[in-house]
Amino acid sequence: MVSTFVIAALSVILLMVLFLPFIFHKVEENLEIFLFLMGVLSLVVTKSLHLDIIMEGLHEPIKISLAVLIAGFVFKYTHKYLKDLVFFSLKRIPFGLFMFLVVVILGFISSIITAIIASLVLVEIINVLRMDRKHELFYVVVACLSIGLGASLTPIGEPLSTIAISKLKTWPQVDFFYLLRLLGPFIIPLVLFSGIAAGLYKGHNAEDTLSESPDEEKKIESVREIFFRTFKVYLFVMALVFLGYGFKPIIDNYVLKLSPLVLYWVNMISAVVDNATLTAAEISTAMSEEQVRDLLLGLLLSGVMLIPGNIPNIICASKLKIKSREWAKLGLPIGFSLLVIVFIILLFV
Repeated sequence: MVSTFVIAALSVILLMVLFLPFIFHKVEENLEIFLFLMGVLSLVVTKSLHLDIIMEGLHEPIKISLAVLIAGFVFKYTHKYLKDLVFFSLKRIPFGLFMFLVVVILGFISSIITAIIASLVLVEIINVLRMDRKHELFYVVVACLSIGLGASLTPIGEPLSTIAISKLKTWPQVDFFYLLRLLGPFIIPLVLFSGIAAGLYKGHNAEDTLSESPDEEKKIESVREIFFRTFKVYLFVMALVFLGYGFKPIIDNYVLKLSPLVLYWVNMISAVVDNATLTAAEISTAMSEEQVRDLLLGLLLSGVMLIPGNIPNIICASKLKIKSREWAKLGLPIGFSLLVIVFIILLFV
């Protein structure tokens, strides 16, 4: 039986994890270090700071970190061709079809090149296109939705999927393609739907959107910046592994008792905190597959609502200087509408 003190202490840590990054800019800027400290603290509180857990925390981030590192270098030395590709494409296909392809391709390929690199590619494309703020915001939010969803299909796509596979790896059916099988029937149509929305949206003509000014090009990342970002991803995933083990008493005593569809709606809270953090805190092998599926779908769909909800949002908002209120005007109605639609489907599946 877990003591009242442990439950109370973990509840305080959970509240700090959920709200301090949203309230204090300094905490948000140093999120990886903050989550690492909270993860270690949760292990100390539950007396779970054992060597095997530490070794798992050191091992689990390796694959996604290597993917981020390799993709970062590939992008660094090929990104100069991206502008030429955009110009070439827009001279031959309609603008709506171009945006459809951008959103869909980035959505699916993010599961291989990672959501982080896909988001950086998106930023570069948006910088080449000269659009007013209204159009730019719509395309960015819809594309981030697609990237966040698509990246969840493999364990190297984003921290959420990395942590999910890590927590469920003792299940015999769990392998590299497990999330593709579990979530694919929902995610694949949603990525295509995001692309269709972008393609049908009333944008500009192609010749009016191209930016010839070299001043609009973003500064290419240095080798040091690529390595630093890789380290931050490594520390972030390690922190989530620790949080997952630290919050096990709360999961066992409270979360496991919730029905799959209740978990689905409870996870709307991922609108204000990165969904990988909640994945680490909630997923357990004691859950049913339906609970895991509904939990992850709730996290992924809610993640588009606000900037802190997902890594693509955070990257694009930072690079393109999008304010929280601007994002929320589009993200909230889009995310909530999709939550309702998918909830209705889940009721009858």
